[in-house]
Amino acid sequence: MASTEEWKFPSSLRPNPENLEFDLNKAINSVVKIKARISTAAFTAEILGTERIGSGVLINDQGLILTVGYLLTEAESIWVTTNFNQSIQAHVVAYDQATGLGLLQTLGPVDIEGCDLSTTNLPSLSDNIYFASYGGIDHALQANIIRIDEFAGYWEYVLDKAIYTSPPHPQWGGAAIFNGRGHIIGIGSLFLQEIYEGQDQQGNLVIPTHLLAPIMQDLLECGRSLAPARPWLGVYTIESEGKLFVSSLARFGPGEIAGVLKGDQIIGIGEINASGLANFFRTVWNLGSAGVSVPLRILREGNHLDLVINSIDRNEFLIKPQTH
Repeated sequence: MASTEEWKFPSSLRPNPENLEFDLNKAINSVVKIKARISTAAFTAEILGTERIGSGVLINDQGLILTVGYLLTEAESIWVTTNFNQSIQAHVVAYDQATGLGLLQTLGPVDIEGCDLSTTNLPSLSDNIYFASYGGIDHALQANIIRIDEFAGYWEYVLDKAIYTSPPHPQWGGAAIFNGRGHIIGIGSLFLQEIYEGQDQQGNLVIPTHLLAPIMQDLLECGRSLAPARPWLGVYTIESEGKLFVSSLARFGPGEIAGVLKGDQIIGIGEINASGLANFFRTVWNLGSAGVSVPLRILREGNHLDLVINSIDRNEFLIKPQTH
């Protein structure tokens, strides 16, 4: 991502405060910069890096910040910086693997006001939205909701109804997406080369924040949802021409231990044929909670093989955050 000194949106793409029904400055200044440092020994260090920079948004006046979970997972130290150049240390409150959302708590007061989460469910395609990363008005983008649809990620992740937006924001990670009332409806997660498969339209994937409400109390009190942990295989899977292939494996993960190899084609889970990435993950999760045995049928160099993966809770692979 470009640094804040190297770019800014032209005025034609930025929201105009005169046309809005909410305090744009308050909303934009509730978005902070997050800088996290991660140990080189961390499980996610190789994939996500040891220094992660993104955004988060203050959601109350006690220093609670909502962001995307991959910024803070396994973090050794986290610093938050406001648009007024106040820097303060923070610690991880929670990271919910199912939604991909994370919470931070600052270790002291911050000199900005928080913004409210939307109390409604999903927005509609006709809603005006405003995509803001750290860095002030120059980094705020007036965007459109292009679609609300399923999303499946190779890392065993599914959103039933993700928000797809365009034009793309170059500092998407943890950015806040506001609706026309100034309420937070989503958190930026990914850059997408194609919002619709086969169409050359770039955009962002946004995690809806209404997913937070049912688990918020668990996250604040326990650091995670109290729902049973999903079975994790450590098998990174991609879909190509309607078929599922193993693109890579978590080192020493359940899949690698069971004998799964890169390049294997996944053809079924037990007697159920593998059909689509999201359905594959859901079929695995429907077998039970973490620890359940997962019977995998694969095709390797023309040979059919039956393997059994002893799933685990993904969190067992992660360095636990330090308590404060």
